[in-house]
Amino acid sequence: MFRKSLLGLTTALMLSTGAAHAADYKIDKQGQHAFVQFRIQHLGYSWLYGTFKDFDGSFTFDEADPAKDKVSVTLNTNSVDTNHAERDKHLRSAEFLNVAKFPQATFVSTSVKKDGDKLAIAGDLTLNGVTKPVTLEAKKLGEGKDPWGGYRAGFEAETSLALKDFNITTNLGPASQEVQLMISVEGIRQ
Repeated sequence: MFRKSLLGLTTALMLSTGAAHAADYKIDKQGQHAFVQFRIQHLGYSWLYGTFKDFDGSFTFDEADPAKDKVSVTLNTNSVDTNHAERDKHLRSAEFLNVAKFPQATFVSTSVKKDGDKLAIAGDLTLNGVTKPVTLEAKKLGEGKDPWGGYRAGFEAETSLALKDFNITTNLGPASQEVQLMISVEGIRQ
């Protein structure tokens, strides 16, 4: 009797644990707990920072099996903001983001691999009408219940992009050939 009870309890725990690992999350852009920021060298003397204020997305996270993880993000390129109106207007032009022709950028993951506490999120980035494979170096910041009865998970990620790979050919000087992306997201489990 004791053995049957123990076996039943163990089976129930294994099933509930397995179900708890895989979960779908919506990026919390309403609560402003998600950011897509970038920086690029300015003449090799300093960093110019900016952000994209309008984006949305979702992810699936499975702690036990990262191969099941997925990420999908859509970003409105017109929302670029570097805290300088004239520069932002220039960045929206055909010389850079060409927002009139390509109003959105997207990232869709193709694989996720875990190494210790780091995640390598490979996927296809479409920007300025060009789709290229990129890898985000990511890590989980934390997860747990929130004060409103929900459950959240947070991650940060970084990658570097060569501007010319996305048909941004304006010469900004030798120190400014790549832009660094810094992403921080908090997702609400659905």
